Amino acid sequence: MKPLSEIIKTRPFSIFQALFVTILWSSSWPIMKLGLEEIPPLFFAGLRYFIASLILVTIVLVTPKNRKVIATIPRKWWLRFVIYGLIFYSFTQGAQFVAILYLEDTITVSLLLSFTPILVLILAIFFIKEKPNLAQILFVLTALVGALLYFHPFVEIQTSLTGLIGLIAAIVGLVANALSTIMGRAINKVQEYNPLVVTTISMLIGSVVLLVSGIIFEEIPVLSLTSIGYILWLSFVNTAFAFTLWNNVMQKLQAVEISIINNTMLVQIAILALIFLNERPSIQEWIGVSIVAVSALLLQIFKPKRDESQLFPFKKTEEIALIEKEFQSSDTK
Repeated sequence: MKPLSEIIKTRPFSIFQALFVTILWSSSWPIMKLGLEEIPPLFFAGLRYFIASLILVTIVLVTPKNRKVIATIPRKWWLRFVIYGLIFYSFTQGAQFVAILYLEDTITVSLLLSFTPILVLILAIFFIKEKPNLAQILFVLTALVGALLYFHPFVEIQTSLTGLIGLIAAIVGLVANALSTIMGRAINKVQEYNPLVVTTISMLIGSVVLLVSGIIFEEIPVLSLTSIGYILWLSFVNTAFAFTLWNNVMQKLQAVEISIINNTMLVQIAILALIFLNERPSIQEWIGVSIVAVSALLLQIFKPKRDESQLFPFKKTEEIALIEKEFQSSDTK
């Protein structure tokens, strides 16, 4: 039998790690739904990611190499981190929490956010003049069919105020998530800074904006021990710990492998919502969710190579080498 030190270096163990991280991220959804019964969304999201970012800051600062890296970050990179943090954390995560609060079930929000790869494909058409291939068009159409199946033969129009707020928040989260996916890949596609430093700085910036917004615009409640437990678990385990594992996984697995594992989250969230929130999709809805998940996966597998950094006015220096893996942002994290 191989010693543990050798087992943890194997590809199967890395795949297990990645799957474990997606399970942690998927479990965030029912925890968020339960926590939102007492905690306002912006304050909840801001506090979760602010605490997590402080943990990551501690991890980074105790490493001499990372301290040296942060001390030498030029102004142009700080601007990139600020923009990325605002888009991925302030807008994407803030909108996600609001959508979960105002829409009836978490599966709907997860399903909408799973259309991020499709929106990324559309943005690529306009910004870098990249036309989708026939396979990609097919998978976009099948994903739309899956969504229609989930929402029943006729797509429900949200007519209530809370429903409209939730739907708008979900759409904002979808757009922000697509933009952050592109920008995250553009930033992490170069060997300028490791993913942990990028995650730490951008999360700290975005979470501070979220937290301050929550304090200003929301009524802050007296938190129960249960709510405090939700926040601490999401911060320590599902964010700081999970992101650290994910950064390690990204260095060992191929982009396709990461995409396959990451796309299991839609089904995972549906199962967890059934168990913990008593959300009971019909057979037709399960089929719709599965079709969307598989379509989103195949859409990423069949995508052509592209330089997504062209979407942003950030020029690469000649000495920066391109890496093979693309940074996978989730959304659903």
